Amino acid sequence: MDWKLEVIVVPVSDVDRAKAFYADRVGFNVDVDHRDGDFRVVQLTPPGSACSISFGTGINPSEPGTLGGLQMTVSDIAEAHRELTGRGVQVSEVQHFEHGKPAPGPDPDGAAFNSFVFFADPDGNRWAIQQGAR
Repeated sequence: MDWKLEVIVVPVSDVDRAKAFYADRVGFNVDVDHRDGDFRVVQLTPPGSACSISFGTGINPSEPGTLGGLQMTVSDIAEAHRELTGRGVQVSEVQHFEHGKPAPGPDPDGAAFNSFVFFADPDGNRWAIQQGAR
């Protein structure tokens, strides 16, 4: 039996601001924006991903901005950096890790899974984008 991660609920303070950030700036696809009285749920999916994020009102008791460790994988970290900065996302420079410490630029040997950029949403929820295998 497969166990698949389907949705990660992200705590946000302003649903419309978060929806605009993830859809318009980061480039996620809006799958759902459903309202029923005081309840609202928005679900977005990164291009090519089988896992979505969700946020809204009445669905997550966590403090906005407290989620960290969210990670996506892309085939070209430099292109991801250009895309995000071109959309106005404040993203770190490309970096890799040497002996457990960050170093500037992509992995010098082109090793998969060791080149990253980092960003946060308007509430401070933290994301890493990692270059996977090409």
